[in-house]
Amino acid sequence: MMDEGDFRVGDVLSVACPFTVTRVEQGVTWDHVAVRWPWWEIGGDNEFAHWNGIVALGVGGSGHVAPEVEAELFRTDPPPEQLKAGDVCRVGVPPTVVHVTAVDHHHDPPLETAWLPHPNQTVTVLRRGLSYREFPDGSHLDGSGYTIHPGNGIPFTFELLMRPYASLQVGDEVADIIGRAWRFDGPWDWTAFDGEPAGAGPAWPLVLLTRAGKPCSVEDAESAAASTASGSHQETVRDWMGLTEASPTP
Repeated sequence: MMDEGDFRVGDVLSVACPFTVTRVEQGVTWDHVAVRWPWWEIGGDNEFAHWNGIVALGVGGSGHVAPEVEAELFRTDPPPEQLKAGDVCRVGVPPTVVHVTAVDHHHDPPLETAWLPHPNQTVTVLRRGLSYREFPDGSHLDGSGYTIHPGNGIPFTFELLMRPYASLQVGDEVADIIGRAWRFDGPWDWTAFDGEPAGAGPAWPLVLLTRAGKPCSVEDAESAAASTASGSHQETVRDWMGLTEASPTP
């Protein structure tokens, strides 16, 4: 399992949350089921918002499916079509493959929300089969995805399935096998210092040149070289797409 706080854009995760008993509130509409949220407390110190203890979960229905429904991770047991206001049910997240599209590593002070505990981290994910889209279409989200706040009282568990370029850190400068120098700003965000288009990306193996603006250590250089000794950037992209059934976030 992953440590909370250890998230990177491009990570492929299996996320889950144990199913917990709760109650249906306000009935079920064509695209939402409202339940009493079992993990948060109502916060009384927010002068701009008030929360009534209820969360509306997106559910699929006939016809058009709203983007927030596509992104939803939580499920009810029994499913929403078998529920009505007042029913007892369980809510949780079955093991679900997602990929991380954005990470806000730390909120200091924590975010001011109408519930407790206040979040101190934000991670945004998309479920397998969904890709970021610059322009919306009929089946994919236009945006980064579903927001998770690890450590805010919901007992999420995270299993790391793949971390592209795990041996590199944002800001690293590397040289590839054909002599091009690059800056690494994420697995799908490479800048070539020669000013030419990135094309197919860096050619493996890679030599780590600098980290945090300074010459890298021997250990870091050896790690980067070993991790790119076989395979290719394009193979990494294909492996990632195979796990996520999605396109890399630009």
